[in-house]
Formats: sequence, structure tokens, C-alpha cells
Amino acid sequence: MPLFTILNDLGPFAATVLLALGALLPIVDPLGGAPIYLGMTVGLTPRERARMARAVAMNSFLLLLASTLIGAYVLDFFGLSIPAVQVAGGAVVCAIAWSLLNSPASTPALAGSEPQAMTAEALNQRAFYPLTMPLTVGPGSISVALTLGANSPRGLRPLVATSLAHTVGILIVALCVYLCYRFADRILKWLGPTGMSVVVRLSAFILLCIGVQIGWNGLQALVVSAFPNAGS
Repeated sequence: MPLFTILNDLGPFAATVLLALGALLPIVDPLGGAPIYLGMTVGLTPRERARMARAVAMNSFLLLLASTLIGAYVLDFFGLSIPAVQVAGGAVVCAIAWSLLNSPASTPALAGSEPQAMTAEALNQRAFYPLTMPLTVGPGSISVALTLGANSPRGLRPLVATSLAHTVGILIVALCVYLCYRFADRILKWLGPTGMSVVVRLSAFILLCIGVQIGWNGLQALVVSAFPNAGS
């Protein structure tokens, strides 16, 4: 009987983990963000880049977890809405993507110059902005995390089980971020300078489109909320 009860509880737990993983992983897209991460860390040594990947993965885990567990309460406290977050975040994503699109054709690392060491404080600041937010955990993934947290069940035991399942799913996403960013330099060796430049610019253009779409979704939601009877 206890074994049957445990198996009966593992089903919804695994389903919640897969739900969080399936909802967040395609939006975070660590594999697609690896070329951009490599392009924005060209001045770092291999050890600093590995440390940066670990910091970005940890920041991504904490940010997604906080958005899932307490994000909705924070937005309510400041009187903010998810569409407002989408509009502001989409604008930031577009600005970063535009700067990547207009960056020089050859970066120091691609050209073969020696990387320069950075201080630990500078690495931590750069790891959070812009590498963690908004490049890795942007407004789209934050919105999904907020939605996951807003649909938590009532009752202490179901709430704890759901929160733990969300934590496991987010941990898997963060692990994927670390692996993709940690070994992003191997993409450079395989593609070469020209191929890497093409991939970075293509990824930047896709990132620009994602930023426009996120901002447009938020703007549409704001217009609908302001004029609910406009479409009737």
C-alpha cells in the first residue's frame, strides 16, 4: 500500500517536472544562445569563460526559481503586470541584439589576439547583465515562470510537491545552460572564424525578432486591457 501511494504521487510530480522543463527549455534555448554567449565573452580567458558559464547557470536557476515561487507576489506589490514586463524586456533584448548585429566583423578572440583577464567583481556583474538577463533568462521565460507559479494548487502538501517539481525542472534547465555555455568554445573550433561570425549574426537577428515579438505581445495585452471593447 505505501509503495502504491508513492508511485501514485510520482506520476503528478514527474508530469509537473516535465511541464516546467518543456515550457522553459525552448524559450531559454541554451544551445541557440551558446554562439551569442561565446561572441560576448571573446575577451575572456578559457578559465574565466568557464567560471562565467557556471555563474550564468546559477543566476538563471535563481532567477527562474524566484520568478516561479514569488514573482507574482513581487509584481503585485509594485503594481506591475506581465505585459509591462514583456514590453520593457523586449526593448532591452532588441537593443542588445541590435548591438550584436552591428558589432565589428572580427572580434579579438576570432582574430587570435590574447584574451585579457578581468576582475572577479567585473565577471560577476557581466554574468548577471547582460549574459543572464536578458540574454539567457529574458522576459519570455520570466513570463512563463510567473505563469507556472500562478497556477499552484491549494493545500500545503500539493503546494510543496509542486514547488519541488518546479525546482527540479528549473535545475535541469540551468544544467543545460551550463553545459552549452561551458563548451561553447568548441563551436568556435568547429565552425572557424567565418562560420562563427555568420552564426553569431544569425543568432543575433533571431534574438532581435524574439525581442520584437515579446514586446509586441506585451503591447497587445496592454491595449486590450486599456480598451476591452475595442475589438467588439
